[in-house]
Amino acid sequence: MRAAAAWFLDQRTLPRHESLKLWSGDLGDFLEHLASEIEQLAAALPNDVPARVAMVGVGEARWRLDEPDATGLNDDTERVRRLARSVMALCDHHDALTGARMCLACDKPLDDGRPTMPYEHASPSGGAKVPGRIHTTCAGVGRPRR
Repeated sequence: MRAAAAWFLDQRTLPRHESLKLWSGDLGDFLEHLASEIEQLAAALPNDVPARVAMVGVGEARWRLDEPDATGLNDDTERVRRLARSVMALCDHHDALTGARMCLACDKPLDDGRPTMPYEHASPSGGAKVPGRIHTTCAGVGRPRR
């Protein structure tokens, strides 16, 4: 779902209204599921700083989930973009709490035996650079399409 959210954030044209409703539903459902899972993980680590930071991200995601549909395609697209940014953030928090390491290009585990390489990309929630790793075979392929 992280790859799908990243793809949505990369789009430069407005989606059709029907597509936007589907994106909103899919991203919202995933956020609900992931927020609950992070809350369970964080409850097991009450004094852990990454767990507390993850709970702040969960609060932000829940706030975004409660946003009503906006009037107009532009405003509603921005609302769904905020959901997509929360998906990206909660996926990162989940990885931090579980110790998972995922390929930034294909969103598959890095411990599958394929060679990897360092990779740095711009954060979808701002201009900061986020370091990580990708499979060597994913270099130059771009983001997967949904």
